[in-house]
Amino acid sequence: MKRILGIVLAFALIGGVITAVVLGRDDSEASGTTTVRGVIGSEKAEFFNDPEVIDALAEQGFAVETESSGSWDMQGLDLKGQDFAFPGSSSPARAVSRAHHVGGAPLRPFYSPLVVLARRPAARTLAANGYVKLTGPAGREGSGTLRMAPFLKAAGKDTTWQELKGGGEYAELKGTLSIASTDPLASNSGALYLATAAYVANDNQTVNDARGIAAVTPLTRKLTAAQGSQKVNSEDLFDDFNTGVGTPLVFAYESQIAALLIRGDTVDDLVVLYPDTTVFSDHSLVPLTERGRKFGELLKADPTLRKLAVRHGFRPEGGTSEFAAATAKHGTYLRQKVTGTVEQAKVPTPEVMREIARRSRAQK
Repeated sequence: MKRILGIVLAFALIGGVITAVVLGRDDSEASGTTTVRGVIGSEKAEFFNDPEVIDALAEQGFAVETESSGSWDMQGLDLKGQDFAFPGSSSPARAVSRAHHVGGAPLRPFYSPLVVLARRPAARTLAANGYVKLTGPAGREGSGTLRMAPFLKAAGKDTTWQELKGGGEYAELKGTLSIASTDPLASNSGALYLATAAYVANDNQTVNDARGIAAVTPLTRKLTAAQGSQKVNSEDLFDDFNTGVGTPLVFAYESQIAALLIRGDTVDDLVVLYPDTTVFSDHSLVPLTERGRKFGELLKADPTLRKLAVRHGFRPEGGTSEFAAATAKHGTYLRQKVTGTVEQAKVPTPEVMREIARRSRAQK
């Protein structure tokens, strides 16, 4: 009897251990789904919140939990418990990799060139003064090229809209000639605006030392000071422009306006200006765990996720034809091909970029 009772108790204990193990596992793992957690730039929040993206990831066995942060703030975050960090470009991604001792190169699922969104009165005024070359029929211009060197020279001299030929014709064009951007100490798009300006001001050479930083600071400080208070979130800045609240010129990701056009929305008096010198924002995923790496590789390769990335305005790596097909109806505003048509500014190292941003925000 004692022997039988001992066997029963042994099986009960084994069963209890097995139950404890099962209950102690992550529910998603028990169901065959891997949950990955990451910090992302705000410009990708809509992509990850898209129900179709969520479903496509679930079909591949992934559930994703994200929180947004300024790209340049990520290197200073406590990323314990996170599987990946996904800033808006390669430079802050490299900073994250170094700060958190991550080996190997970041993954680049998709990218987006930086553009300047303009109201038509502002674009026409800039064109009349030689700073912009517009395309499209008169009265319906939807895109153009912004000549960065002469524009930045005028902005550096504190030129006002009223001083420009034709500037007095539009009541909404007031104050100093400037492009609104996000806070360069926190946000990727704001930092890349200063990186572009610094590159152009440095005779189309990357700023890489203290002497170069000192040489470009007078310009980058003026570009920053002319904006007053800056937003940290690129989506907030874009939403202000989209609703007519913001300034007539905004530095933004092409993906933001492309996504809006692809889903059939419109913006009154919109002109998309492609700077003749700009930065391609390589959305670079830093895998912090093996789960994060597998997830990043899936974003790069899965056909459904690539298609959904295009729908959100991003250009998949090696996906020129995919983007062209999705935006064929929006050629009035968007360039289907940008590689080879604009000069890509080289972004400084994270250390140099942060110092440029810091000095640009500082008072004289």
